[in-house]
Amino acid sequence: MGLLAEGDEFACQSFGGDGSDRRFFRCRAGQRSLIVILPSLTLNQAGAEARASFFIGRHLYDRGVAVPRPYAYDEESAGVVFEDLGTVLLYDEANRPAAEPVVIKKYYAQALTALAAFQIRGREEFNLDFCWDTQHYDRSLMLERECHYFSREFCRGYTAVSPPAGLEDDFNHLVKLVDRVPADYLLHRDFQSRNLMICQEEIKIIDFQGSRLGPLAYDLASLLNDPYVNMPHSWRRELLSKYLGEVTKYTAVSELEFMDSYYHIALLRNLQVLGAYSFLSRIKGKLFFKQFITPAFSDLQILLRGELKGAYPHLQRFVTGFPPQKLQILSGN
Repeated sequence: MGLLAEGDEFACQSFGGDGSDRRFFRCRAGQRSLIVILPSLTLNQAGAEARASFFIGRHLYDRGVAVPRPYAYDEESAGVVFEDLGTVLLYDEANRPAAEPVVIKKYYAQALTALAAFQIRGREEFNLDFCWDTQHYDRSLMLERECHYFSREFCRGYTAVSPPAGLEDDFNHLVKLVDRVPADYLLHRDFQSRNLMICQEEIKIIDFQGSRLGPLAYDLASLLNDPYVNMPHSWRRELLSKYLGEVTKYTAVSELEFMDSYYHIALLRNLQVLGAYSFLSRIKGKLFFKQFITPAFSDLQILLRGELKGAYPHLQRFVTGFPPQKLQILSGN
């Protein structure tokens, strides 16, 4: 079936894409609305990213995972066309002043169901050649794009505070531990409320072009420790238990082994988020992200004072001793 019918009136409107430099357009032709994505003008591998977006999307859609239907990919322009899911993000609903907790929990439950399918069903017959960045969430990625990203962009860049001596020892210990965790599941790597849309009261997953193989816990930690929403900790525990129930519909998972690694993986995600928000607000000028640095740092403090107390002493001393007023001043609060 063609995307356009003869005589259809055509209109196109651009809209923003959060941290991405890709260009997004909502295009309407007759009664049909489509999302057209053109590649970044600054990314060296923009064409490869676009190709991954389409072919990973097609694979997931064909496996019955809750993603938008991919319609077309043009290799010459690296343009991709997807089904239009509307404009409502889970982030929007979760932060709506009059939002009802029972409704928000319903959507998070849907998100966990979709995540389990993404990780397990999406892994089936997944072609690693689809991956444009790396094929695996591995030791090198953990160190360079999460641990060192935090040191460089958050510590030295955003706060202008030098990381403490010994921090590299903590990072090496963390990465060595997580590197032993089974990592043959499909990983989204940015599974959070602004990459989940509500379309006809159902959750759909977007922005999956960075998918690769990795551990189960990473995407769950991304969702439950999402600074965009700052979910109550009682909800996090409840939803974590629900997630394990969803995953076991597909594969056997030891809750004890999962929990042994979960908080360490959550720490890696937290470091990545602080590095990313610092970089995007300071270097890219995307000031929207600045407001979420303080809640992300608060989550890091809670993690290192609680479940991971004593596990990473140099990082813990740095985080617990950090002047609280400094982040408030930097974020303009």
